Amino acid sequence: MKTFIGPFILTFFITLFILEMQFLWQYFEDMVGKGLEAAVLVKLLLYASASLVSMALPLAILLSSIMTFGSLGENYELVSMKSAGISLNRIMRPLFVFSIFLAIVTFYFSNNILPVANLKFKSLLYDVMHQRPALDFKPGVFYSGIDGYVIRIEDKSKDGQILEDVLIYDHTSSNTNRKVIMAETGKIFLTEDGKYLIMQLFDGNQYDEIPEKDKPLFRSDFEEHTIRFSLSGFQFKRTDEDMFKSHYQMLNLNQLQLSSDSLQEAKTERIKDFKKSMDVRLAVYRDTNRVENLADVAIPDSVIPHFDSLKATSNVSVIVTASNLARASKTYAAAMQQELRSRRERIARHEIEYHRKFSLSIACIILFFVGAPMGAIIRKGGLGMPFIVSVIFFLIYHISSITGEKLVKQLEMPAWQGMWVSTVILAPVGAFLTYKATTDSILLDSAYYTKITSNLKRIFVTPFAKMFSKRKR
Repeated sequence: MKTFIGPFILTFFITLFILEMQFLWQYFEDMVGKGLEAAVLVKLLLYASASLVSMALPLAILLSSIMTFGSLGENYELVSMKSAGISLNRIMRPLFVFSIFLAIVTFYFSNNILPVANLKFKSLLYDVMHQRPALDFKPGVFYSGIDGYVIRIEDKSKDGQILEDVLIYDHTSSNTNRKVIMAETGKIFLTEDGKYLIMQLFDGNQYDEIPEKDKPLFRSDFEEHTIRFSLSGFQFKRTDEDMFKSHYQMLNLNQLQLSSDSLQEAKTERIKDFKKSMDVRLAVYRDTNRVENLADVAIPDSVIPHFDSLKATSNVSVIVTASNLARASKTYAAAMQQELRSRRERIARHEIEYHRKFSLSIACIILFFVGAPMGAIIRKGGLGMPFIVSVIFFLIYHISSITGEKLVKQLEMPAWQGMWVSTVILAPVGAFLTYKATTDSILLDSAYYTKITSNLKRIFVTPFAKMFSKRKR
């Protein structure tokens, strides 16, 4: 346990930090230049780290277990324990119990803590992405961050308070550029409460095109003119979290089950409504047995007049009406098909989250049974060989998980299959490695494979070489 806990904590937080950096680069453009407080960014990273645990925890368990047993094997501690009559299964038992404890904690985290963290993360990220950029006037660039105004300056002082050659388009009364303010210099500062920006303009002109024929243009000169801009739009505002509560990533097991059942019932009712609507569109008369298949519907001959008995003009009208009805029914059926697919995809996403809470916990145990025997086989500690081996197995786990989840989202595979693909792949691998490590296998010994290669060469290559040399003679 002492050998395992240190590498586990270290690798877990290193992996979490790397994933956090990836998250920062992904949303860097949405955060920079918006004047966000440090507390907001810390909260965002904290909530994001909760959603990244599902990737960091399995890799930490896999890498730390390989490092632990690899170090024990490299220092001949496994050999000494085995020579004392302690089997590898008995040596692995304490960490196996600890991995079960981690699996239980992971399940509790996924079911109770992660939905709340996802809710706060999604709502906070939504507010950050919709936050306006911070107030910043750049020389020679039109700035339209303030509602109703477009401002351009030619230059500004180092402290940013003194402006030169100011041009302002006032759109507060109209969306056109009929009202323009120009000034040689200006000065900007905030009010004490920080809610308003005061701009004092000096030595300028104001132009206003009035939509009247007798007075088409109004012009005034000023030595000093003050404009007050409201900064209420720049304040960071929080959105009500109730807007995101129905999302499948914000639900626990009971809520997912209830929501999935409701969506299934709604889909069933929609199919019934579609059948009724098609019956009305096609004027279908069902027989007394109330058959559900349209191919089995009996239509009496007395209901539909014979086409041949109609006049030529009536025949054309019937054909046009039937064609329009067929096209409308086809369009309605295609739209209904797309709607049902969207409903099934939404149900599949609920089922994915339902199975994910269990598959992540089981993955902690499976990856321990992959890492621990692999460490005992390779007999190498540290971050060299164990890191390479753990990355290979983690890629197998991650790629199979992502592939299965994608197939479920595309409705190519049911959720109970797609979300357990990685477990089905790695469970036999873990069992095989545990068996090999228990029986002191030389699975990764280069001398063992060299001997096999030489034997195969002696059996297959040498006879053909001798036969070829005899023919050449």
